[in-house]
Amino acid sequence: MKHHLDFSYESRPMRVVFRSGAATNATAGEAAALGLRRLLVVCGSHGARTARAVADSLGPACAGLHDGARMHVPVEVADRGVEAARAAGADGCVAVGGGSSIGLGKAIALRTGLPLIAVPSTYSGSEMTPVWGLTEHGAKRTGRDPVVLPRSVVYDPDLTLSLPVPLSVTSGINAIAHAVEALYAPDTSPLIALMAQEGVRAMAGALPEVAADPESPEARSRALYGAWLCGSCLGATTMGLHHKLCHVLGGTFGLPHAETHTVVLPYALAYNAPAAPDAAAAVARALDTDDAPRALRELAGRLGAPRSLAELGLKESDLAEAAAQTAGQAYANPREVTADGVLAVLRAAYEGAAPEFPAA
Repeated sequence: MKHHLDFSYESRPMRVVFRSGAATNATAGEAAALGLRRLLVVCGSHGARTARAVADSLGPACAGLHDGARMHVPVEVADRGVEAARAAGADGCVAVGGGSSIGLGKAIALRTGLPLIAVPSTYSGSEMTPVWGLTEHGAKRTGRDPVVLPRSVVYDPDLTLSLPVPLSVTSGINAIAHAVEALYAPDTSPLIALMAQEGVRAMAGALPEVAADPESPEARSRALYGAWLCGSCLGATTMGLHHKLCHVLGGTFGLPHAETHTVVLPYALAYNAPAAPDAAAAVARALDTDDAPRALRELAGRLGAPRSLAELGLKESDLAEAAAQTAGQAYANPREVTADGVLAVLRAAYEGAAPEFPAA
């Protein structure tokens, strides 16, 4: 932490309810408190059963269920969601599920201005941010707009009990990535740094317990608590190299979202560490280690997560194009982003090599 404090911090209006069983016993109350009477429930095909239970709990306030969510929110999927909301005469939207469902809910809110309630079932953290994303013609566009920030978020650890262990692990390390980048973001602050460290500590501590006993309510609650904190950090700060790399790999090359974050994180942190020593030290403290990139890579490996971009299906011939796209965008990052630097990060992540990039 710098000795001369100099920061700005803005908190955004939102209610959070966190308790076991909240999905079906708190969502209706949140909707009523917002004055909403005709809600469209949106989800993906996987989470339809949970979404149906939430829809049933809304009673007559449910105006329909739309299960068209897809990864990276393709524009045509967003169009169909908007049509469903208009056809139902909806005055609000409830997104139930992971980042894809919440992403669709946000796309509907962006286009219609309808208030959004989020009921997350993974550790994506998207519910805590005013960031939206849409994929069109093979490229992912993102933006920030307060209209897409959920008015209310209902965290129910019970929804995560059935989250398969491999997805729990990659979704959890994706959450850790949000906190890591918040620690070296240009708009970080002491409060965000506290939340980021606590979020990393909670998630990194919970994931081995989740892997050992996926139906442990305590482990699941702790992981979801960590996801809330990490997502809050993402919502309050500007994304850097790690997130830009993952957007290119996901949007252009179709790699799976959480797995890509999991593979890339140790390498992005190792690249930035020489230029952001305080941030790297904070992550190391939260992980109880002296080498944060190595500890993150070992955590993923110990829990059976993918360790290389090659495993995720990226081709070696794609590396140069991915590097050029990532270096060709302007964004804040503690270490200068050069085409050569990004290519080195990508090559190491492609091979699953040790995450080490000495300062230039």
